[in-house]
Amino acid sequence: MVIVMKPKTTRTEIEKIKRKMESLGCQVHEVQGENRNLIGLVGDTSKIDPDQIKANRNVEKLIFIQEPYKQVNRLFHPLDSVINVKGNSIGGKNLAIIAGPCSVESEEQIVTIAKQVKASGARFLRGGAFKPRTSPYSFQGLKEDGLELLKIAREKTGLPIVTELMSADYLQKFVDDVDVIQIGARNMQNFDLLKEVGKTKKPILLKRGMSATIEELLMAAEYIMSEGNENIILCERGIRTFEQYTRNTLDLSAIPIIKKLSHLPVIVDPSHAAGLWWLVEPLAKASLAVGADGLIIEVHNDPANAKCDGQQSITPERFDSLMKLLKGIAHIENKEL
Repeated sequence: MVIVMKPKTTRTEIEKIKRKMESLGCQVHEVQGENRNLIGLVGDTSKIDPDQIKANRNVEKLIFIQEPYKQVNRLFHPLDSVINVKGNSIGGKNLAIIAGPCSVESEEQIVTIAKQVKASGARFLRGGAFKPRTSPYSFQGLKEDGLELLKIAREKTGLPIVTELMSADYLQKFVDDVDVIQIGARNMQNFDLLKEVGKTKKPILLKRGMSATIEELLMAAEYIMSEGNENIILCERGIRTFEQYTRNTLDLSAIPIIKKLSHLPVIVDPSHAAGLWWLVEPLAKASLAVGADGLIIEVHNDPANAKCDGQQSITPERFDSLMKLLKGIAHIENKEL
């Protein structure tokens, strides 16, 4: 339920209603708009008498939220959320480009790629230190050593780092060392992990599960937000369908749908969606055209010898060419790259 207050309602009256709702057992979240304030109610609202609320002269109307996700709902928060990461914005008019290798392999590799993608216009550096792999015999990442190498690349380039957290055992280290914590597709419904990252204030990049519906993705975000962390970025990275030519099927329709349903920013991972390097460019361009707030792209200086996902990685030179093309689309979409 959302209580829409009339314009120019005094702070005293707003606080009075908030205290009343809290006394009835609801969690109260206030959203301050340009012209009016909204009071979002989460929890058991059965004790609330709608007619009594409507009788208050300072209340303009009530909006009932039918969807199971409340705090991530656009009705709850009509304005787009913008996530700030060390002076870089994700959402709003800014397009966030996150680029880097699938996995960190060496100091020379990650630092070189970080410098190259930054020169081309990337605002964030991605790199896997802990790698979830389908096969237990595949390269699992450098783990803590990989985090240290990412920190060196950040120190030398100034790019905030984005990397995946797989276990709450490493949460405090990620809170201390990482700028954006990624929750991968395989952990999208690891609810215990979602609740733990929800207790932090770190920006969370939440990837859509391989077979997850849009509502399930939003409910996963609700788990994080219900614990107090509102700094969430959603990521469409392709879903599993009957098609076998590509690694996954990129659900471009999910971007405008999510942006209609939720206030959270949405980025796209064309690399994991395609699984083929030559599809990254057209899917990246299409993603911006349908309203994505950014992209996360795998870039490797030697894809043929990459320890992880070389077939879907583009070279720094190709990334540079792609960025030039994306700037034109950003201009058409009235966005800044």
